[in-house]
Amino acid sequence: MPLAVDLSWTFAPGPLILVALAAYVYVRRWRVVRREGSGRDATRWHLASFLAGLAAVLTALVSPLDTLGEQFFPGHMLQHILLLDVAPILCTLGLTKVLLRPVTRRVHRLERRAGPFAHPAFAVVLYAGTIWVWHIPSLYDRALTDPFVHGLEHVSFSVAGLIFWWHLVSPIRSRFQHGALAPVLYLIATKLLVGALGMGLTFSPDVIYSYYEQFGTIWGLTPLTAQQVGGALMTVEQESVLGIVLFTLFIRALGDADRRDIRAERLGTG
Repeated sequence: MPLAVDLSWTFAPGPLILVALAAYVYVRRWRVVRREGSGRDATRWHLASFLAGLAAVLTALVSPLDTLGEQFFPGHMLQHILLLDVAPILCTLGLTKVLLRPVTRRVHRLERRAGPFAHPAFAVVLYAGTIWVWHIPSLYDRALTDPFVHGLEHVSFSVAGLIFWWHLVSPIRSRFQHGALAPVLYLIATKLLVGALGMGLTFSPDVIYSYYEQFGTIWGLTPLTAQQVGGALMTVEQESVLGIVLFTLFIRALGDADRRDIRAERLGTG
């Protein structure tokens, strides 16, 4: 007989404190920029985006999704998606050069000191490697039974996601100069590496993560079917994000080209 599904809230103090602190710091800085009259650099859209990113973190770590992920493979996949992609993208899009002005120089100094670890190639390896390593069966099952390892997994996902998306959507220009195709190659290489893992999980004929077998069938899905659904979810999400971000980068490139043309015309007529 299958066990009852636990959908309780966790209210873990760590995520709650960190999210509250991040929200306080961001909102305070946002209000200062708004008072100074830089409305274009601190819009309500930026505020909503950043707070939505923090809400994604709470959904992953505090809501019933956290307990569901310990019993149901697709639930764990949703957690990973929120921590690796949704939260980092939304929070980074909520930042602007003006909002970050107090720490811009520190970011540049940190980038210089980090050396090769600040290079986009490292971000690709870190992002894909983090996902692959944590899906090693023995380590994956350990994370589900050991709270410390589980917390370490979540932290590593969040860090890898922030570093990866920072190179693409950060408002602070990196010291690394890239050609027009660099962001495309950056995205495609990463998403294909992760998508391959999703495909492997989707078409695996056996249950890879034995931990879930103790919970039996949940919502009509056996552990094997749930694993396949989770793998498909990972694959579809990776490819969807790839398409959306590539389209966004294309639109941004067109806008930058138009602005360069306008500046060139003004200088020419002057």
